[in-house]
Amino acid sequence: MESIENLSPAELISRKIVELGDWRGETLERMRELIKDADPDVVEEWKWRGTPVWEHDGIICTGESYKKVVKLTFAKGASLPDPTGLFNSSLDGNVRRAIDIPEGEQVDASAFKALVREAVALNSARASKRSTS
Repeated sequence: MESIENLSPAELISRKIVELGDWRGETLERMRELIKDADPDVVEEWKWRGTPVWEHDGIICTGESYKKVVKLTFAKGASLPDPTGLFNSSLDGNVRRAIDIPEGEQVDASAFKALVREAVALNSARASKRSTS
């Protein structure tokens, strides 16, 4: 068996999806593809002992899997417009917002990709402010 120290973050995420082996893996894979479609320059990371993380000028979102939901937590979700109401978890926080996806639920792909693009734009705007100050 291959040592995980030699695997890239993308390989670790792929391995996690396979290891889940059920609807959670399928859901995480679908959301991963939507993130990549929305932002072809996204960087995949593996943090906090096994959490998939997608970044572009900062964290866009994390992808955690639990028994009953796959949770996508947007690092700066409270600052993002969510006209279709995708955020359904962590709504009382000052910074983060999350989307909990239970078995059998499909997230609207175009609305989700728009949310990812908004997160990237917010991160990029903050990054350019930091580099000019």
